[in-house]
Amino acid sequence: MVSRLRMFWGQSFRLPPPPLTEKNLPDQTGKVFIITGANSGVGYELSRILYVHNATVYVAARSESKGKDAIAAIAKLHPESKGRLEFLFLDLSDLNTIKSSVDDFLRREDKLHWLNNNAGVMVPPSGSRGAQGIDLSYQTNILGPFLFTKLLLPVLRRTAKLEADTPGADAGSVRVSWASSLSMYLESPAGGVKWKTQAQGDVTLDDSIGSRPVYGTSKAANFLLANEFAKRFGSRDGVLHNAYNPGNLATNLGRHLDPISAWVIGFLVYPPILGAYTELYAGLSPDLTIANDQGVCIVPWGRRLATRPDIQAELGKEGGNAEKLFDWCDRVTSEFA
Repeated sequence: MVSRLRMFWGQSFRLPPPPLTEKNLPDQTGKVFIITGANSGVGYELSRILYVHNATVYVAARSESKGKDAIAAIAKLHPESKGRLEFLFLDLSDLNTIKSSVDDFLRREDKLHWLNNNAGVMVPPSGSRGAQGIDLSYQTNILGPFLFTKLLLPVLRRTAKLEADTPGADAGSVRVSWASSLSMYLESPAGGVKWKTQAQGDVTLDDSIGSRPVYGTSKAANFLLANEFAKRFGSRDGVLHNAYNPGNLATNLGRHLDPISAWVIGFLVYPPILGAYTELYAGLSPDLTIANDQGVCIVPWGRRLATRPDIQAELGKEGGNAEKLFDWCDRVTSEFA
């Protein structure tokens, strides 16, 4: 309990200033980014920063109207930008649609410098399920991003090779980032995830542990997947995979919280722009290198921090939760790839 309180305090109060913001971010002309959940909150602020610095930004969202409204708002705020804003339909709660979203992106682009798996849901109404009948938090926060990332690996790999052949380019400038949370540290079960055996004998993630531990599980899973993708593909592909806790932020992510929890959290949150700085550091900071920072977790407002020892122990362990989780995701999503 003491260690968890220390983690909570260290990621919530007396935080150092962000090392990377719109004020010192270099020009991003020629760079292509996908930001999932970019129509509001942190994703919106991050997309705005990248667009100001002349990047091509794909605003990936489930709602076309909300996505295009966000694009129009950003473009109106920054008419001087030489970048591009593009809408990309992406419904992470329906695995059957994700390949078509990837195909749509690949028809329009031949490179991708940063995939930021920012989108997610937090404690939706009890019993909420995705289109394939899986717990909505597990489907939207884990399986959807897993499939989306796996299908984009070839273009990430090609982009990393092009960057490696460019004089002066930094190794590890092509990246995939996964949205974790303070909830990984405070509310995930031992080892990060908990398994159960179904009636037919299949082992799957346990969705009966309560809404808060389920959310914590989904956030720990993203950290584990960042490390497992790094282990299986990172060094070979030249792509840096990491995770981040963006911070305690005043966004609509907590719209499903009960009134008391929402009231308490209201005293602990920061503006979304600060969460955008955390993610900006994960995606674009030159301080992170492919040699030293594969699978690292970034915390507010842009610094490395180790996770809980019981979760850390699962990394690289044969048959551990990172390996087991990747294989489970691969099995569940294989028919949609």
